[in-house]
Amino acid sequence: MAARAFGERDPQRERLIRRAFRLEWLTIGWMAVEAVVAVRSGVAAGSLSLTAFGLDSVIELASAGVLIWRLSSELRDGRERSEAAERIARRIAGGLLLALAFYVVAAAGWSLWRGRGQAFSAPGLAVALLAIPIMLILAQRKRALAMELGSRALRADAAEGVACLWLSLVVIASLIAQLAFGAWWIDAAASLAIVWFLVKEGREALAGDDD
Repeated sequence: MAARAFGERDPQRERLIRRAFRLEWLTIGWMAVEAVVAVRSGVAAGSLSLTAFGLDSVIELASAGVLIWRLSSELRDGRERSEAAERIARRIAGGLLLALAFYVVAAAGWSLWRGRGQAFSAPGLAVALLAIPIMLILAQRKRALAMELGSRALRADAAEGVACLWLSLVVIASLIAQLAFGAWWIDAAASLAIVWFLVKEGREALAGDDD
């Protein structure tokens, strides 16, 4: 009965949901690459900003997986139940983002205390450069779909993509400045700029903002 009832709903909404599915699978594919390259390169180079960028990618990877679950739940169980599950998932993601922000602050403070910074990472720079156009396109398409679907979950996921884009700019600036000037403190200072994005995104997820 539930499947037949769904089949009688607006077919346009079902097509939009399937388009959202494709965007989320593309996000998962890219975030898997971004997370592995950024974390490995960050650890190898001792780069806090690059490592934080990679860890944020892991959280966004999980967020994309949760959204796929949420969209599947809507197709199967209806919109109301899927939104309840999504609220719980967003709060978990918000807590993880705030925990990551705490880690970045603590690690940056430790780096400044030791007086040691990062080494330049070519793979890290490459993945951050690639992230800009990829995340820009994905975020724009998700935002447009979110408006058509009236989906707060998809809109929040698009906002995470925008945050990832800004984080990549911070990483690029940090790596280039480190290469050009060799100042040991640049990485720690740049990583603190990431904290603002992490806290903003985490608080919005916990509050369930509907801006």
